[in-house]
Amino acid sequence: MVLCQVTTARIIQVYLGYGSITAFFLYLAYKTFKQEKKKLNLVFSLMYISTAIGIIITFIYAPITNPEIATTMHYIAIYFIILAPIFLLLFTLIFLKTEEVFTTNKQFALITIYALLTAIIFLIPNGVEINESTGWNPHWSWPLFIYVAILLTMVSDGPSLYYSWMLYKKFDDDQLKRKWKYVIIGMSELYTVQYGTFLVHAINNPTLRTIFAPISLILSITGAYLMYYGYAKRFKPK
Repeated sequence: MVLCQVTTARIIQVYLGYGSITAFFLYLAYKTFKQEKKKLNLVFSLMYISTAIGIIITFIYAPITNPEIATTMHYIAIYFIILAPIFLLLFTLIFLKTEEVFTTNKQFALITIYALLTAIIFLIPNGVEINESTGWNPHWSWPLFIYVAILLTMVSDGPSLYYSWMLYKKFDDDQLKRKWKYVIIGMSELYTVQYGTFLVHAINNPTLRTIFAPISLILSITGAYLMYYGYAKRFKPK
């Protein structure tokens, strides 16, 4: 395995920026599940955990200059990151429909189907390129970006925002509506980071990466906290 001389910019972006996000996500997952060990909290926490796993894998391959190893590990990393939103959809559907309607079998089927659809990224020819010509940054093909964008919009991100809005309109209590609004705003910020990051990978412009890095850091931290603040910390449905 060959390791590269990691640049200062890459250290700041990957290890400090992404490291801060990972630590914060794992902290919120811990706080959420510790607060009350119930299924809804576990599902909510899994969004944070799945994202954190993807970023941790990024830490590992960041200094590697073997194209095959780096590319394979990037695929695994983005698999977990793309998988994360399905837990928000699952969380919202359980909240909206209750487990009597949205049964465990339906929940398992949803996760399984989405996991299989996400795995198709491994089958897209030349979907990711990581080598010296790309600055050892992931460069996505447009077919990969388009597939992932459609998958997120149609199956996870889009539906979770839609059902979250339906749940918001269902509340009669103004206080509950105000609290749930934080969840929707936070969810929207995280999805913006997701689409933005993947688009940056497809364009693969160093200047754009540098500009988007602090934006993604701010939106990731605030989005994750707003969701936690709106649900786990403050939301107590009667």
